[in-house]
Amino acid sequence: MLYGRGGDPNGAPQPFQLNPNVPLLTNGQMVDDIPPEQHALVPSFMGGGGKRIHPLPYADPSLPVQPRSMDPSKDLAAYGYGSVAWKERVENWKQRQERMHQTRNDGGGDDGDDADLPLMDESRQPLSRKIPLPSSQINPYRMIIIIRLVVLGFFFHYRVMHPVNDAFALWLISVICEIWFAMSWILDQFPKWFPIERETYLDRLSLRFDKEGQPSQLAPIDFFVSTVDPLKEPPLVTANTVLSILSVDYPVDKVSCYVSDDGAAMLTFEALSETSEFAKKWAPFCKRYNIEPRAPEWYFQQKIDYLKDKVAANFVRERRAMKREYEEFKVRINALVAKAQKVPEEGWTMQDGTPWPGNNVRDHPGMIQVFLGQSGGLDCEGNELPRLVYVSREKRPGYNHHKKAGAMNALVRVSAVLSNAPYLLNLDCDHYINNSKAIKEAMCFMMDPLLGKKVCYVQFPQRFDGIDRHDRYANRNVVFFDINMKGLDGIQGPIYVGTGCVFRRQALYGYDAPKTKKPPSRTCNCWPKWCFCCCCCGNRKHKKKTTKPKTEKKKLLFFKKEENQSPELRMKKLVL
Repeated sequence: MLYGRGGDPNGAPQPFQLNPNVPLLTNGQMVDDIPPEQHALVPSFMGGGGKRIHPLPYADPSLPVQPRSMDPSKDLAAYGYGSVAWKERVENWKQRQERMHQTRNDGGGDDGDDADLPLMDESRQPLSRKIPLPSSQINPYRMIIIIRLVVLGFFFHYRVMHPVNDAFALWLISVICEIWFAMSWILDQFPKWFPIERETYLDRLSLRFDKEGQPSQLAPIDFFVSTVDPLKEPPLVTANTVLSILSVDYPVDKVSCYVSDDGAAMLTFEALSETSEFAKKWAPFCKRYNIEPRAPEWYFQQKIDYLKDKVAANFVRERRAMKREYEEFKVRINALVAKAQKVPEEGWTMQDGTPWPGNNVRDHPGMIQVFLGQSGGLDCEGNELPRLVYVSREKRPGYNHHKKAGAMNALVRVSAVLSNAPYLLNLDCDHYINNSKAIKEAMCFMMDPLLGKKVCYVQFPQRFDGIDRHDRYANRNVVFFDINMKGLDGIQGPIYVGTGCVFRRQALYGYDAPKTKKPPSRTCNCWPKWCFCCCCCGNRKHKKKTTKPKTEKKKLLFFKKEENQSPELRMKKLVL
């Protein structure tokens, strides 16, 4: 049997004739005696040095193969080799890679923590990460907990197995109390088992939401400051808190400060007026020289080298001038406090001669005054300042006003009308912001594209000034903030301590609990028609038309009644 020799069985060679209807195989080069319509492609491994295969019947192996080149003007489909559409896809892919590479160079090229996230996609990199404590620090404490549990088990085994028969009642009561304290101790150890720390990436936040030369996309935030009695809570302390808020490192059009005056004191009102005037000089000074902290009272009291990291030639001159301005501001505030010590018999009057609405602390209307903001004054450099609003909620005798909680509710409602920022931060009047970038730190959690929607609030720890070096009265609360709170954060999250907390407004408004559908009950409806259960238990129930639940009807009726009522009557129902 012969394979493509084209000769007779005796082995005599026969002249080879070309079939004009069959294409000839070449090796990529042109052959002069072969017309273009009778050529085909042959892979390079079919050359002379490749593996020997059986040639086709119409090819003579004795003749040398003369390869020829392809015609670039023709489509590869004409050769039976495919199409050139893949070239367009390759070009598009190269263009996309170049654009992604350019975006990475513009964004700084920070590496993410998760290897699965594409490093060139800046929008998917996390803004924060968890940092567990090293094993060398936490494992010894865990071993101590385990040893204490073992000792506690032996102790209770001894106590139960050796009762005191002469005083059995006292023994039983003491054992119950010991078990109770033991359970309390065990529950207290759970938060300390897995403490964590968190790290934020402010550079990624700026690259994503606050690029230079573009409008800031950071979310607005409302600050709530609560105060009651200006004689017990000095107005100068409240003024420092407000000044630290108005000069934070955050876009000014995204910041609003609301001061709640539950005492309806004219002293607080006038002190805020003076504070708004001083803020026009203090805020640009802090941002120009990156001052920390931005509460003037505590900044000028620092016993540090204030020239450190300050290279501006006129910084010393401007600092002295600003300190002189602050001393004059303190004199004006102290003069207002001294004036408020003597209350006139007819009550306080405003500049236009009308009586002050808050002369009766327990019975007065609501008061709102905007000192700074979009329609307010500008600073000394002509730039806009954050919004500053004075709020004194309405009070009437016979109504429970719920103290600080009611004041926070009133500020939530007032801010929803004026600014309606998606995030809120509440502070006591004696707590200032010692880190001007704290708001951006919170936004690294709130605005995180992966986990931001699951965060309800971000709690900042409290730190106190003027404490002795040894902290003999434990005013720093190191155990609570640095151990317990970090341990709770490792489980589900820290607790709210009443101040220094950034809330999500949507979480405060709340949602109705999701209603789960009840599983179908075993009635005659679930049995086939031929079942005799229907005859025994009665007729089969027919499906009724779906109607609204009764709870929804009640809600609709409730809101209809509210709409028909006057605004004054509806406001009385709100808990302030």
